[in-house]
Amino acid sequence: MAFTMTFLVFILILSVLVLVHEAGHFLAAKKAGIKVEEFAFGLPFTKPLLSKKRGETVYSVYPLIFGGFVKLYGEDGEIKGKTDGRAYFEKSIFQRMTVLLAGVTMNLILAVVCFSFLYFIWGIPTKTGKVMVESVSQGSPAELAGIIANDQIVAIDQESIETGDELIKITGQKADEPVQLEVNREGQALVVELVPRKNPPSGEGPLGVLITDSEFRKYPFYLMPFLGIKEGFIDSFNWGKMILSALKDLVLSLVLHGKVPSEIAGPVGIYQITGVAAKAGWLAVFQLVGIISVNLAIVNVLPIPAMDGGRLVFLFYEMVFKKRAPAKAEAFINSFGMILLLGLMALITVNDILRISGK
Repeated sequence: MAFTMTFLVFILILSVLVLVHEAGHFLAAKKAGIKVEEFAFGLPFTKPLLSKKRGETVYSVYPLIFGGFVKLYGEDGEIKGKTDGRAYFEKSIFQRMTVLLAGVTMNLILAVVCFSFLYFIWGIPTKTGKVMVESVSQGSPAELAGIIANDQIVAIDQESIETGDELIKITGQKADEPVQLEVNREGQALVVELVPRKNPPSGEGPLGVLITDSEFRKYPFYLMPFLGIKEGFIDSFNWGKMILSALKDLVLSLVLHGKVPSEIAGPVGIYQITGVAAKAGWLAVFQLVGIISVNLAIVNVLPIPAMDGGRLVFLFYEMVFKKRAPAKAEAFINSFGMILLLGLMALITVNDILRISGK
């Protein structure tokens, strides 16, 4: 039963993400007057499972479901004869750029919508002026000093603390130095001494505490949609920064060590996370959709061959040199990029399997 639910939610998430992205390309192409030959869910390495032509467009579903595509008339630039002005390559650079960026834009909009909806339900994060301990890492300086969950960190060496950023900054500056921590525990004032770590384990700070300086608050109903959208944009931006940092770590790890970082997840890892989200409820699923949608937007806009960003590079080439890049060269580079991406996906998938199996 659990496997069935996880699988169904995984397919649902994947379908929404792919269809939203490709719908962006499809709608932008239609608006620009470009003929769309095929709208596909899945990658075309085999014959389609389903195929139906409606109007001038064939709608297809392929077995390899990790992706999708919109095939535009004349996108390879090799059509001969009359085109009726509906070929991709005949359109202006701005129109073609709009079509390429439409998928990324739709993914970002989906992320903002998901995050905004969550904040509308949960409430708006609001600073409280208090730094509260949510949890304490085992064996950390905070645990050894007797800090527990729900403690309020009031000051360090008599320097008052009102935000999490202040705590992070001061403990970083005083790493490997004994400090006095003033704590409020259910109205009782305590003073403990500890030594913040200079090089804490991954995912832990100098003290080894998970903290919060905000709480979720409900505002008048007429303000909640606007405040939710604002927080949705902020969340999307913050997740974007984290994803870019993870991609940088991936590239450095591959170049310097020839391996994928353990925290990078591929299809198998996302499937596992989907199972956790499905058990947590639909709000967790909404959050996961938002996070993955930001991820897809960023990966697609990077200048990687075969991705939207890689195709943008060829448009910039055309802008600079006032001519299109050779069609065969563009096709070869995009095909080579697709092979590299599939290889990387396979490598990350192996990494997922090894991590889950504990090897």
